[in-house]
Amino acid sequence: MGEKEKKEYSKRILLTGGAGFIGSHLVRRLVNRYPGYQIVCFDALTYAGNLENLRDIEEAPNYTFVKGDICNFDEVKRAFADYGITDVIHLAAESHVDRSIKDPFSFAKTNVLGTLTLLQAAKEFWEASPEGYSGKLFYHVSTDEVYGSLALDPTAEKAPYGADTFAETTPYSPHSPYSASKASSDHFVRAYHDTYGMPTVITNCSNNYGPYQFPEKLIPLIINNILNRSPLPIYGKGENVRDWLYVEDHASAIDKVFHEGKPGETYNIGGENEWKNIDLVRELIRITDRLLGRKDGESESLLTYVTDRKGHDLRYAIDSAKIRRELGWAPATSTEEGLEKTVKWYLANKEWLERVTSGEYREYYQQYYGKDED
Repeated sequence: MGEKEKKEYSKRILLTGGAGFIGSHLVRRLVNRYPGYQIVCFDALTYAGNLENLRDIEEAPNYTFVKGDICNFDEVKRAFADYGITDVIHLAAESHVDRSIKDPFSFAKTNVLGTLTLLQAAKEFWEASPEGYSGKLFYHVSTDEVYGSLALDPTAEKAPYGADTFAETTPYSPHSPYSASKASSDHFVRAYHDTYGMPTVITNCSNNYGPYQFPEKLIPLIINNILNRSPLPIYGKGENVRDWLYVEDHASAIDKVFHEGKPGETYNIGGENEWKNIDLVRELIRITDRLLGRKDGESESLLTYVTDRKGHDLRYAIDSAKIRRELGWAPATSTEEGLEKTVKWYLANKEWLERVTSGEYREYYQQYYGKDED
């Protein structure tokens, strides 16, 4: 990669997990919208990290990629020192609930110890700077799953599926190893604010979806399986309800909170689009079959009900009133619109999908950066 222009930046942001799904959308947004910021994409390139997601901005003068592990204190400290980091936006995490059930240790390591490593590196570097914490921010991106599960109204045919929602004051009640690890990381972030005075913000978001999502997640998995006429696995009876947030709406919310959020505060970010899993999958079938020129409902025959996930939370629903009221943000994309855009993107990018499912995408780092992955 060619040498990039050396210049002064008003902010030098360490964005962890930037090669992942949500991270790549946010990196692209910040690089394009804020040429006066240096965006340092810090990613270990585990299975979910894909630098092909950022091909369109990799030559931007204010974009830099650093391959590093958030659990490695020396690597994190080196990134702070090399780039004079003024802010952290922390998205790097193990995030798939099924994987956490099989391997809880890796979730505790990455999500808890990784977050603690970043916090301590930021503390040491910022406290040693002449201005201290002034003008700095540690932004931690979390999940609505830390709150546990909500009741489901069995009489409701469509959303809302119940009166309760998650607010910023809802007590934590995580039920999976994944949500427990994220809850712990949230508590460490608040502890560094309360104990050391570090400027921090936390956002808890609902389920994201959109282009570039790794196909172990429900929506891209279903699209890919419809495309290949493979079974469409549905946990239990498909009655579990999730609030769905289009990824570009989430990136716009993070942008808003980063610039206008109050240190020490938490903001919930929801798409305000609750769907039962089975209804969502049937909507994906309808859209994908139509776009593939198949008969209406042809892929319904692929529906396959499987044993429910252990500790499967029944319903999540986000109350976004605080971020609407205090920062003026609201989701701009309905689920119907977002699903249509998402299906069209995957059908138009079959090569990306094939490279991810085959594992070929992992060769891109060495091809572009000329380095080994070790």
